[in-house]
Amino acid sequence: MKNLVIVESPSKSKTIGKYLGPDYTVVSSKGHIRDLAIKGKDGLGVDIDNGFTPVYEISKDKKDVVKELKDDASKAQNVYLATDPDREGEAISWHLAQVLDLPEDATDRVTFHEITKNAVKQAFSQPRQIDMDLVHSQETRRILDRIIGFKLSKLLKNKIKSKSAGRVQSVALKLIVEREKEIKAFKPQEYWTLDAIFRKDGTEFTAALSKINGEKAQLHNEEEAEKAFQACQGEFEITSIKTSVRSRRQPLPFITSTLQQEASTKLGFAAKRTMSIAQRLYEGIDIGSGQEGLITYMRTDSTRLSDLYINAGRKKIEQEFGKEYLGSYHAHNDANAQDAHEAIRPTNIENTPEKIKQYLTSEQYKLYHMIYARALASLMAPARFDAMTVVLSQNGHDFTASGSKLAFDGFLRVYKDYDASKDVLLPVLTEGEKMPAASLQKNQHFTEPPARYTEAKLIKAMEEEGIGRPSTYAMIIDTIQARGYVTLERTSPKSRTRVFFPTDQGILTTEKLDEYFAGIINVKYTAQMETKLDEIADGEAKELDTLTAFWQKFEPLLDAAYEGMEKIQPEKVGEKCPECGGDLVYRVGRYGKFISCSNFPTCRYTRQIETDKEKPEPIGRTCPECGGQLVKRKNRYGSYFIGCANYPKCHYMENMQGERVYSKAEKAAMNKTGTDAETVEKPVRKTARKTAKKTTRKTGTKKTAAKKTTARKTAVRKTKKTGEDA
Repeated sequence: MKNLVIVESPSKSKTIGKYLGPDYTVVSSKGHIRDLAIKGKDGLGVDIDNGFTPVYEISKDKKDVVKELKDDASKAQNVYLATDPDREGEAISWHLAQVLDLPEDATDRVTFHEITKNAVKQAFSQPRQIDMDLVHSQETRRILDRIIGFKLSKLLKNKIKSKSAGRVQSVALKLIVEREKEIKAFKPQEYWTLDAIFRKDGTEFTAALSKINGEKAQLHNEEEAEKAFQACQGEFEITSIKTSVRSRRQPLPFITSTLQQEASTKLGFAAKRTMSIAQRLYEGIDIGSGQEGLITYMRTDSTRLSDLYINAGRKKIEQEFGKEYLGSYHAHNDANAQDAHEAIRPTNIENTPEKIKQYLTSEQYKLYHMIYARALASLMAPARFDAMTVVLSQNGHDFTASGSKLAFDGFLRVYKDYDASKDVLLPVLTEGEKMPAASLQKNQHFTEPPARYTEAKLIKAMEEEGIGRPSTYAMIIDTIQARGYVTLERTSPKSRTRVFFPTDQGILTTEKLDEYFAGIINVKYTAQMETKLDEIADGEAKELDTLTAFWQKFEPLLDAAYEGMEKIQPEKVGEKCPECGGDLVYRVGRYGKFISCSNFPTCRYTRQIETDKEKPEPIGRTCPECGGQLVKRKNRYGSYFIGCANYPKCHYMENMQGERVYSKAEKAAMNKTGTDAETVEKPVRKTARKTAKKTTRKTGTKKTAAKKTTARKTAVRKTKKTGEDA
């Protein structure tokens, strides 16, 4: 073997192998091969008393992988380390070099920000040494997370039965809990508005009361609203018309956080799902001509675009839309941006979404389309709107109406699918013109509390506060849900918007951390630590100095918490154990709250908590399919429907208006057979269910799901054992 190339992803290895040719063998480490050991004092894998020396060990699930890599490396003349171009990737390369006994001064490290033939070839023509500053930065972060994760998690489990704490996850939780407390403490204030509707030449428009006798209109109660209402009963005179041209600048190309936010609000993707799809687009997809990476590296906080892409993008814009659509591009300089990454963009401007749609899944196409449109839009001219503001007055009361019309679409030519703005048209009006209001309404309102965090808004808040890094946002959101600290729920049964609610355990965890660790678990300190990690990566700070300063602050807080934090006893049920006579208590397990004996583990009596589940209510009709009783039931979202009492043997359903409701399997069968919904017969639905079962057996869906469940349980057990951030 002449040249061995090691990457961290199997799918990535296929793409790169195609570009390098037969002289190169590309294999995968499948992520990190080593991690901090769970042994030594307190099981930290870190010798705090000896300069925070880390103790690494090969992960159990990577022993066979390491054995194969050693065998491959022993046969190769040259070994190249081509892991991801960030701190984690640099650390993986360093661990590989250590385990495979590669020379420390070898120039065997190659990096690229897009997996295309030119980028890969260029990277291999300019190999470099492993950047130890980046390695030390990653190692410092890992040690910090291990110490905080182990020490705080052990404390909280012992004192308040919380599952874990973390340097970043606990601060993210704190944001959600503090927002909930703001909402609970909020006292709504009454206010009123006056809105007038006018009509002219078939066009209807609305104007709102804005000023009274030259001062901003403020109507605090119904009495004030009624007084203003009575003063505006005659004709209105147009006292002012102002026209202007407003511009809306083109958006910057995506970085990790903005991609996650936009995918959440526009596509409905969770952050974790977005990153998974983006990873696949980055690593490569077969688009007919072979495997090709479609986007640049998706973990970045830089809005910089390469000159190569800018030139290609400008050429395409001019050819397709004309010179007037060309705009000037300026990358946003962010003081928190790290590494020399580009923004997230397509690797080839000619790979338009429609051209490669047939090779992508539905989700891949949607995300790629948005990335492509955003990157191209960032090079285009601003959109321009003709705006008009009209003031209609009566008795010192000024009503304002605003209209706007798109005059030049600019970047919206390619980004209109992700823009919600619409034209608001006003009729032709002249100053001094008098017109009556078609209607005048006074409306009562109450001020609203701050909104709960959606996934997108939480990511935005973390980014603005400097908490965590783009690559960690999705994992942190996943972790606080997995720990049972927050739930992500719909704002209403029919709404697609989901927001975070802290659980009682999440609130308790935050309150105790605030009480004893306010100097460590807060937004400011966490952001300062991220800055310090950046300084280590740039060679401007030392790993040992950073860890020592942290420990000197953290250790006395930990000692005080062990001494002062009260241990919470389980809540008593008020009953005696039927097996041993001990007190029964409430406990929280993996599947929620349950009842257990206080003498556990000596006595292992447990039972589920009985809930006041609403019983199905007969409605006095029989099922047209099986003759059973029809009953009113409540679904998991709290909405009612009508179903057969013989469920699951009979699947007949109606909505509360008495209209027949069909399952997905039934609808699929109807589409396949061309059967009308009104005349669908029972055999068709029965066939649909049988087909679904056969498909499951044929594809092994249930078996696959079982494997995934086992993998999740293994991950949960491992995380519980370490008690760290994910």
